[in-house]
Amino acid sequence: MVLLLKDKAQAVEVAEAMLHAERVELPVPLVIRLLAYVRVPHRWRVPVTRRGVLARDAYTCAYCGAQPGRSALTVDHVVPRSQNGGKTWDNLVTACAPCNRKKGGRRPDEAGMLLRQRPFTPRYIVLAYAEHAELSPIWSKYFAQYGIALPEPGGPVHLTDA
Repeated sequence: MVLLLKDKAQAVEVAEAMLHAERVELPVPLVIRLLAYVRVPHRWRVPVTRRGVLARDAYTCAYCGAQPGRSALTVDHVVPRSQNGGKTWDNLVTACAPCNRKKGGRRPDEAGMLLRQRPFTPRYIVLAYAEHAELSPIWSKYFAQYGIALPEPGGPVHLTDA
């Protein structure tokens, strides 16, 4: 709001609701655009975390597609640690407990299993969206440039590495 009031940003999309202050009444901004470029430092590498892997994979088992809930999911090494598989984005996937047990300490091909999607290193924007999937549908046209399609209300989140 401060950026809008100081004319450093412009409201691109607004809600019907109004914000009321002592001397001003403004529509609630849904999307704002900075009027001058502001360089925001960012990390080039997204840290590998359990939460990040689950969010990247839309809380879906990479082997069978099950969505048993966050607490019932595990993070699986595609190439097992016993075979020198590392803790990297391209070697970690979300797995349900039955698939993780079936795969054991083997590679997916050795266990007769297929990955439904190739693991990838996500961008921060992808992980941020995955954590807040109930965003306004207005954002769909802005997230599309990052390879993110907004889900139907209550539907699964599908992310890509675009």
